[in-house]
Amino acid sequence: MATVLGLDIGGANLKAATPDGRAVSVPFALWKQPEKLPAALGELVRQFPDAEEFSVTMTGELCDCFETKRDGVNAIVTAVLNVSRSWPARFWSTAGRFRNSEEARAEWLGVASANWHALATFVGAYNPRGTTLLLDIGSTTTDIIPILDGQPWTRGKTDPERLREGELIYTGVKRTPLCALLPPGVHAAELFATTQDVYLLTGHTAEDEADTDTADGRPATRRHAHARISRMLCGDPEMTPIAETERLAKLMQERQFELLRQPVEMLVRRVNGLLHESIGTRRLAVVSGSGEFLARQVLEPFSSNFTDFISLTDRLGGTVATCAPAYAVAKLAQERPGGSDSP
Repeated sequence: MATVLGLDIGGANLKAATPDGRAVSVPFALWKQPEKLPAALGELVRQFPDAEEFSVTMTGELCDCFETKRDGVNAIVTAVLNVSRSWPARFWSTAGRFRNSEEARAEWLGVASANWHALATFVGAYNPRGTTLLLDIGSTTTDIIPILDGQPWTRGKTDPERLREGELIYTGVKRTPLCALLPPGVHAAELFATTQDVYLLTGHTAEDEADTDTADGRPATRRHAHARISRMLCGDPEMTPIAETERLAKLMQERQFELLRQPVEMLVRRVNGLLHESIGTRRLAVVSGSGEFLARQVLEPFSSNFTDFISLTDRLGGTVATCAPAYAVAKLAQERPGGSDSP
């Protein structure tokens, strides 16, 4: 059987995974250097020399380096074909099936930002007879996805629709600017710090000297997080006591919790309303993403609405869970063999 490599091509990270549990995530600022995407994908793919089939999902088409989402999808499809060469390459669609490259270009809106749908379809297999709520909190966004008898049951399919329905919340645990969570006029409305700094100071995120994908380009450490958050107060790390930045970090964590609590409550009610349509009675909650710690906290007040709980980190391991949509499309492609594709 051919080894399938799942790819999740985002605006800030490239992720790859195989069905047997190998996974790699690398930072890549697509919006700054779209012309380097083929080379970056090539470097990633070379870490999987046995790959003989590619299954792909994406969110990077939203980057403002592309004039339209259609252009973004086309650019990503072309970059994948440049790497896949003669090996099959298929692209997941919110129609619930894979598309070849020509179909992906023609049906670009169904392929655009479909990684949430791939993940929900994969998660649905955990509960094929019952209702499921998937709460996936990543570095940039949060997906709140109802699943009925194993199938995604959202009201929206595109990102604009899902935003309106409260199924997509544009907040995450790494890249969200703190000025998006702070009241105007009290703090600096600048990209001085992000939620990654909040969770570095609260201890939910581990320090990483090698990670310089931060607001000021300095490492993701508590010391530099203190400096970045101090500038939200129009100060600096010498002027601002650490107690003051820790206080602000705690406030930001509470604000993000509240930002998510209301849409989660709404989606919990909607999932409960699906019970009479289900062929089963199991009520499952699933948390995933780099912000799984926050997902657990947000779901805790609603725990009585579920009979079972699954953590993808516990189920798949931390490395694979970080690349969950890539792993999902790899598993889905393995279960749904398809033909070859070429540029």
